[in-house]
Amino acid sequence: MSRYDEMTYRRLGNSGLLLPQISLGLWQNFGDDGPLERHRQIITHAFDRGVTHFDLANNYGNPPGSAEATFGTVLRDDLSKHRDELVISSKAGYRMWPGPYGEWGSRKYLIASLDQSLRRMGLDYVDVFYSHRPDPNTPLEETLGALSDIVRSGRALYVGLSNYDAEQTALASKILDVPLTVHQPRYSMLDRTPEQGLLDVLGGRGIGCVAFSPLAQGLLTSRYLDGTPGDSRMARGDSLRESVLNEGLLTTLRGLNAVAEERGQSLAQLALTWALRDDRVTSLIVGASSVAQFDDNLAALDGAPLTDDELTRIDTLLAPVAGADL
Repeated sequence: MSRYDEMTYRRLGNSGLLLPQISLGLWQNFGDDGPLERHRQIITHAFDRGVTHFDLANNYGNPPGSAEATFGTVLRDDLSKHRDELVISSKAGYRMWPGPYGEWGSRKYLIASLDQSLRRMGLDYVDVFYSHRPDPNTPLEETLGALSDIVRSGRALYVGLSNYDAEQTALASKILDVPLTVHQPRYSMLDRTPEQGLLDVLGGRGIGCVAFSPLAQGLLTSRYLDGTPGDSRMARGDSLRESVLNEGLLTTLRGLNAVAEERGQSLAQLALTWALRDDRVTSLIVGASSVAQFDDNLAALDGAPLTDDELTRIDTLLAPVAGADL
């Protein structure tokens, strides 16, 4: 059976690019602090399941840059003959090296960072390159001009924005003189900020949406239903504060888990099904620490669409934690 037979692909905005509904993100678990063979198994297995989109950034991995280096090794050793079947994305915006030119959105930083990313991955170009966050001190025209020149130089086929708000995105789509193809916002049951205007801008302007953290860094999984596991990201202090897991949030998570169980899903699968309910969302970026975990996430695509009654129940459960700082 072809790896593409069971995967559903959605069009990225008005572009010609199709992406799998679930993509593999290499933000966590793919640096030098983990075994290369595990990384290789997850990446190649994802591709065998029809996942063609692999999402990276210059600073991903521990140490920063190591996730791109890991992916480059797997690409060279295992997937090089499939390069034209892959969509590989990277980003630049957060601190990557010392000094005044190692972060944000200047032309100098964006182009230098992408050149470093290409060397780490052994690529001539990435398929998608993002400005990872808006820069309050660099003119938007400079950041967008760099993105345009990156496309014209052949370093990237498409460009996008990440973490820009609705107003910034609308303005950028007017200024950019190559297509603004995609936006990558954080979006989940526990962070519905894109519903406050951003999704309307993307849908109205034909810009695709690829959402990150649809599982809220693991909160929308079974791991936290009974409190904080000792081996969890929250216990280690890795980007999740233990203080967020109060009784109110636990009550909401347990209620959502009950909805999931009634549907024959895990909480994580319910969360992914929910985030994909909107056709303006092209793909969800999920990480994985094992093949089994990734397969469990992919099984969300087998779930039935959410009914109106289920969506109402979910909204009711989420109302007490709406706007919480997670």
